[in-house]
Amino acid sequence: MRNRYKLLLILLLMLALPNLGYFSMLLVAVPGFTLFNTGKQANGAGTTDIPSIRDANGMEFILIPAGRFLMGTPFAADVNGDEMPQHEVTISRPFYLGRYEVTQAEWEAVMRDNPSAFKGMDRPVDSVSWEEVQAFIDKLNERAGAVVYRLPSEAEWEYAARAGSTTGRYWGDDGAEMERHAWYADNSGKRSHPVGQLRPNAWGLYDMLGNVWEWCQDWYSPKSYAAEERIDPQGPSEGGGRVLRGGGWNGYASHIRSAYRFELNPAHRRRNLGVRLVMEKR
Repeated sequence: MRNRYKLLLILLLMLALPNLGYFSMLLVAVPGFTLFNTGKQANGAGTTDIPSIRDANGMEFILIPAGRFLMGTPFAADVNGDEMPQHEVTISRPFYLGRYEVTQAEWEAVMRDNPSAFKGMDRPVDSVSWEEVQAFIDKLNERAGAVVYRLPSEAEWEYAARAGSTTGRYWGDDGAEMERHAWYADNSGKRSHPVGQLRPNAWGLYDMLGNVWEWCQDWYSPKSYAAEERIDPQGPSEGGGRVLRGGGWNGYASHIRSAYRFELNPAHRRRNLGVRLVMEKR
């Protein structure tokens, strides 16, 4: 009798596994249902259970909880004025953020090309403009079904990067720890590196600082912190450049900080520009 049950279970698994990716995306859209791969992830604060989900494209996303945080930097002589005033921001809804930067393999599977200067299917896609990223997102959304993809807002990005930290970098202010967490000018060898090789932050996100800059949805303004909404801010309604966060493989250590801001024209392409996506219900 037990053997019959085991055989039935094996047959059910054989039927279910080929469609598991699409099934998991469907569950994301059904209230009250989630399908997580929950594992032990080491980080600077100890070991934490990190809930994640893998979509039909094979991209893995971390569930970022709603919450409040201090955005920006307290007054300091050696930081940019556009990081101030530091202010409390509320992220009112949880969201899924890519565990890794979008890789060249993931980009090529959708766009059928690879614009990257530093070739490698497990490296982050680079040399992509904000406008090209929008075309990538549009193609993903054409076939996504129950979910939709987008760029994170600048506030969502910093909230996720900090992962509860209040220091300049999510691992703390110890400069000796930099090379264990971020690819930057001193350790990158002047190139990007495969995603996920260094230590993640406390929420299991890799390469939030260093490797490639990550486009955000917002228009940039040097004075937005003094004027914007404090609940789910979306940035100004217009501008000349889009926000970039995180620093890149050629960045100085002073740029590799959770609050550091940069901006470029949305048509601009560089070898150190990449992308990380948000996935949410339609």
